[in-house]
Amino acid sequence: MSLTVYLGIDVGSVTTKLALVDESGKFVDSCMLRTSGKPVLAVQKGLQELQNKKLTDYKVTGVGTTGSGRNLAGALAGADIIKNEITAHAVAAGVNVPGVQTILEIGGQDSKIIILRDGIVTDFAMNTVCAAGTGSFLDQQANRLNVPIEEFGETALKSTNPARIAGRCGVFAESDLIHKQQLGYPVEDLLYGLCQALVRNYLSNLALGKELLPVITFQGGVAANSGMVKAFEEALGVEIIVPAHHQTMGAIGAALLAMEDHQYTRFNTKFKGWEVGGMSFQSVTCTCNACSNNCEIITIVEGVEEVQHVEKIKDIKGNIIARWGGTCGRWDVA
Repeated sequence: MSLTVYLGIDVGSVTTKLALVDESGKFVDSCMLRTSGKPVLAVQKGLQELQNKKLTDYKVTGVGTTGSGRNLAGALAGADIIKNEITAHAVAAGVNVPGVQTILEIGGQDSKIIILRDGIVTDFAMNTVCAAGTGSFLDQQANRLNVPIEEFGETALKSTNPARIAGRCGVFAESDLIHKQQLGYPVEDLLYGLCQALVRNYLSNLALGKELLPVITFQGGVAANSGMVKAFEEALGVEIIVPAHHQTMGAIGAALLAMEDHQYTRFNTKFKGWEVGGMSFQSVTCTCNACSNNCEIITIVEGVEEVQHVEKIKDIKGNIIARWGGTCGRWDVA
């Protein structure tokens, strides 16, 4: 007996998440792994992991992808729908957190705020510029203080007199942290001071001019940090809801979007099968010189033989899975 499921894939710069939901939109399973600069391999490993721990046979009826690598993941797995992270997170929160009106999302390399009213996204903002507002900054500073990132939140909650750390810029925050450390501040006060600095940075940049109404949900990998949750609650004066699957909400949202698309269109899925996890792929980048745009064209080729020293796009041989990157679309293959 097989279970009909919808697959969602969220490829981020730091982590790649995969999730399955059933025909009613109920969570079935998920996995998360490091992208490590190899999104193709991350997607394949994720598919293998879901298959290895399955409790029953899965019949995939729809696939959705999101994240910064959504086009790549869509080409590899055979996506029926490709959506941005804002839409995916909003859909997942709307289903899993009744009455949600504000979504705080902080990942490894970027952060977002999404405003919903009556279940519809009315405003949003993203920060992809400054590291001071991301999880990688916390990870880096925890390493500097010799604190495992898994113990960051628990240690920060022990703070009684948090250090006031400049959080407007990652460079200034790091130098200020070193200065406070040399003054003899306890580790827990430095860690919670960092949490407060990130929250101030987030609210003064992304949330500027926006009305943050409850219910407020906190999503992304940084939501696992209890110190950050407390800092947000103190700053906003309301309870912050952290969903059970906060780290994979983007993938869950992509799966829900695939489910909605299939139920509306009833088209057969483009999913290429679980065997994609064991296939060989490689990416080739060439510059198109047909005009002054000089677009960088990315080509995904199936096969084990390496494509080397290819200077012209037309010289790329083999089974081309997908190609994109151009402004005019002359080389695009979907």
